Amino acid sequence: MATPAKRKAKGAEPSAAQLNRWYRDMLLIRRFEEKAGQLYGMGLIGGFCHLYIGQEAVVVGMQSAAGDTDSVITSYRDHGQMLVCGMDPKGVMAELTGRSGGYSRGKGGSMHMFSREKRFYGGHGIVGAQVPIGTGLGFAHKYSSDNGVCHVYLGDGALNQGQVYESFNMAALWKLPVVYVIENNKYAMGTSSERHAAGTELFKRGSAYGIPGEAVDGMSVEAVHEAALRALDHARSGEGPYILEMKTYRYRGHSMSDPAKYRTKEEVTKMREQHDPIDTLKAKMLAAGMTDEATLKELDREVKAIVTEAAEFAQSSPEPDASELWTDVLIEA
Repeated sequence: MATPAKRKAKGAEPSAAQLNRWYRDMLLIRRFEEKAGQLYGMGLIGGFCHLYIGQEAVVVGMQSAAGDTDSVITSYRDHGQMLVCGMDPKGVMAELTGRSGGYSRGKGGSMHMFSREKRFYGGHGIVGAQVPIGTGLGFAHKYSSDNGVCHVYLGDGALNQGQVYESFNMAALWKLPVVYVIENNKYAMGTSSERHAAGTELFKRGSAYGIPGEAVDGMSVEAVHEAALRALDHARSGEGPYILEMKTYRYRGHSMSDPAKYRTKEEVTKMREQHDPIDTLKAKMLAAGMTDEATLKELDREVKAIVTEAAEFAQSSPEPDASELWTDVLIEA
């Protein structure tokens, strides 16, 4: 993550190097999630597994504007955040397969892994639970005066949880450095936002507490980057929290066990063909002469090799020893 001093000037066009980096980061998430889906189908990943395919521009755009002391917390759809925060794909995949080489030593699985080194605090299986914890991380940033901002990711379904609004109130009252990133993929667990939300302009949900917000094209990494700069500068300058509603879309079901019959195949196909974040950026870079097809094919091979290595590491890593049942249960103070 770049420090604020290294950011490009507001309004300036991103460089070819930036666009190529964003493309690679999104492609890594896409290929990693595709492999995770394959391993789940083979029975090598158990429990729940929520894929990030289609939403890659959100976390890549956010992290491209982040500072070195910023922290990240999210829900159970968390693999993309882990990878862009710099966590090792081998450790992430090993955790997905429940192996001792994973970030939580095989005990957390898809929804519960952490890296204090990378300032990634989960991965939380309870809907909305990450929001008060992330607000607490914002308090920690303010208390320690480390110039950090907590990026708190939540879905459109989680936004209806009461603890979210308790968190909004406290964050606004104490002017905590928090950016709440609503990943509005339209369907929560399987119910469209038009049916579960009284008022679909979700970025306005903090208005009662004086929290500013805006809606963002979450399928455009450039649009997300620009909005992230505004939101993070607001929070970092001591003005308090900010809400970004990312209008995004997941191509797969809510989890791997969800057949997603609540939407049509035509709708998904239209989103893929007209709004895919990776294909859109690829077309822009090719049209501008920033890259060529041969370079992009080589990049895809490199990314696939990283993912293949991660999958092989995961399958060769041993399962946790039975003694791990008794570790990380409590801390003696």
